[in-house]
Amino acid sequence: MNKSFIKLPAAALVLAFLALGISGCSDPKPVERNATQFDLVNTDDANQDIGTYVLPQDTSILNEPNADQIFYGKRLLNETKRLMPEHVGAAMNCNSCHISQGKIPLGDPYINSFNTYPRVMPRSGKEIDLVGRINGCFQRSMNGKPVPRESEEMKAMVAYMEWLAQNTPKNQKVAIENAGSIDTSLVADTVRGEKIYYAQCAACHGDNGEGLKDSRGDIVFPPLWGDESFNIGAGMARTYKAAAFVKYNMPMGIQTKGLWGHGNVLSDQDAVDVSEFFAHKPRPDFPGKVNDWPTGKKPKDARY
Repeated sequence: MNKSFIKLPAAALVLAFLALGISGCSDPKPVERNATQFDLVNTDDANQDIGTYVLPQDTSILNEPNADQIFYGKRLLNETKRLMPEHVGAAMNCNSCHISQGKIPLGDPYINSFNTYPRVMPRSGKEIDLVGRINGCFQRSMNGKPVPRESEEMKAMVAYMEWLAQNTPKNQKVAIENAGSIDTSLVADTVRGEKIYYAQCAACHGDNGEGLKDSRGDIVFPPLWGDESFNIGAGMARTYKAAAFVKYNMPMGIQTKGLWGHGNVLSDQDAVDVSEFFAHKPRPDFPGKVNDWPTGKKPKDARY
């Protein structure tokens, strides 16, 4: 790994970035994430605007008959590793990937999750319900073990997602994008990706991709490779899928014109380069990968 890059003084880093053509870093334009209302559309006709979804305040959970269960689900999604260590092998929480408790566009929101399943998933080639989808994340992104279907923990996580749906009818969905688009025709340059990583990502995710924990050992920023990271079967281990997440969500904490936001600093090429770099670093295997994409249609960025 090229350590000399991270030892350069700040001015040299800026010059190096400009030389690489990463112009977005000199004029960050974070994606707008302050929306509290979204259109409701018919699932059979996305162009048919039929109402408005209002993002609920967490304090409104107190009005629900199962408030304790919903709050517990919210905690589990935020503190998954600490509260469910027997099911989480990685140093990850659910909300390491579902930004702002699953409430914002392009950050893998949970808002439509309760109504989206069951559905046929291309990777498994079969229909799965929401519990199955959650357990897929536990086995892949969390490199852990499935959570029993009837457990208090699983019911609580589903309850939080149901509450977030705000009684949206099954034939409707909230017009919020789960992920941003990325140019999948781009060819990754891992040498350039390494330099982008050390300039933009290492401060939070570590020089060796190890992430960052607080003094109590709780996760602040998740590891991007190594034994404590997501395994090879996770979507984030795929270059273009990771790049779409990186482009629109990373880095966090950018201030522009007096407003705080995150993402939309890197170009598509930057995001593809840095994602190829960290996604192909060593990480745990996933034995169940032999059953993936049984009908073919394997994406070109699949690791196996």
